[in-house]
Amino acid sequence: MSTSTRQAPNDRYLTVDALRAEVASGAIDTVVVALTDMQGRLQGKRMHAAYFLDHVVESGTEGCNYLLAVDVDMNTVSGYALTSWESGYGDLEFALDLATLRRLPYEPGAAMVQCDLVQLDHSPVPQSPRTMLTTQLDRLAERGLVALAGTELEFIAFQTSYEDAWNANYRGLVPVNQYNVDYSILGGARAEPLLREIRNAMYGAGMDVESAKGECNLGQHEIGFLYADALTTADNHAVYKTAAKQIAANRGQSLTFMAKYDEREGSSCHIHLSLRGADGSTTFWGPSTGSGSEGRTPEYESFIAGLLATMADFTLLYAPNINSYKRFAAGSFAPTTIAWGEDNRTCAVRLVGHGKGARLENRVPGGDVNPYLAIAAMIAGGLHGIDEGLELGPALVGNAYESDFPKVPQTLRDARDAFRSSTVARACFGDEVVDHYTRMAEVELTAFDAAVTDWELRRSFERM
Repeated sequence: MSTSTRQAPNDRYLTVDALRAEVASGAIDTVVVALTDMQGRLQGKRMHAAYFLDHVVESGTEGCNYLLAVDVDMNTVSGYALTSWESGYGDLEFALDLATLRRLPYEPGAAMVQCDLVQLDHSPVPQSPRTMLTTQLDRLAERGLVALAGTELEFIAFQTSYEDAWNANYRGLVPVNQYNVDYSILGGARAEPLLREIRNAMYGAGMDVESAKGECNLGQHEIGFLYADALTTADNHAVYKTAAKQIAANRGQSLTFMAKYDEREGSSCHIHLSLRGADGSTTFWGPSTGSGSEGRTPEYESFIAGLLATMADFTLLYAPNINSYKRFAAGSFAPTTIAWGEDNRTCAVRLVGHGKGARLENRVPGGDVNPYLAIAAMIAGGLHGIDEGLELGPALVGNAYESDFPKVPQTLRDARDAFRSSTVARACFGDEVVDHYTRMAEVELTAFDAAVTDWELRRSFERM
């Protein structure tokens, strides 16, 4: 069942009527019905297209509510209020957002529609990542505002297949580049067959592709997309991550969005965000107080101040995994300091652009981020700043790594504690959401604490 009245972002998306025509012609025979889980992964079902059109469009479909209460290995985990063995692991409804209906050029004969998760009585599930974002977008809409966002997602690509990587315990993989190819046209050309296939497939899936460029780590690249409204950006981000992996796998290659694959540079996901009026008017830029020139508006400055004030409390939503925190290292272009700067890449928040292009860049998230959670947190933090009238302190000038400003939490355990005890988080998201994602962090911490790592074996087996 569809619950959305949104319009598709462009004419490369499919309408239901266009899907019917392509099914009738034999061009499409499968529809992927997908939600985004806590880890930011697409989960769902592949349906025969005729069944989808005849039954699912009107009546919807369901799936087990454990989809929002499992770990990365899909193990059922206790401690979640939403679902448990005691409550019987019932169903949730996949509420179709038909504005997301698109072709999947990388999967023959397939289309996809993305979903919200709702209870069987159609009430929302607050813990669902997409609902967390739409809830914050609704708060903006009440003020006559919309959020525009763009995510810059890096990955490391390998010549090694996923199966061979698994069998090798992910060691000794062959990267698509064997030296630093940051901005290198020659280095990019080595990976271009893979990058080109991803770019063109994503354009065919309705995304507005900008460019691809090399990055610092061996085999590291970034494909950029044009900003869009925040929900479309998050939806596209989730589709792109899955598609890029599928395309690499089809070529006998692999790629990873881990925040920190090895001891070299990590993979980031810088998130750019700005607000506009519902009529398209600029919110972040206008006449400066007490002068005839234009500059940052008071709303923009309070928004930034709120983002900074909640940064430590909300880091769990920006950096959700054990591995996320390995990326926060001095001199790595990943932030360690909660500060803002004018076009300063050493700060957690970098301000760029002017006029309609004025926007903030949150540099804390890594490639493993769930975009719905991160953008929801940015909006919630910014609105906290506006509602409380927070004043923006001075910009950090120079090297933030060497400053005495407050630091980003350094471990998942620190981030969990800050999120769990945060009155602002509970006010913005509600107790059930805070408790749910606190439990997610606890599950990861318990699993990691029980593991014996390669580092421990090499360091201790003989010499300790």
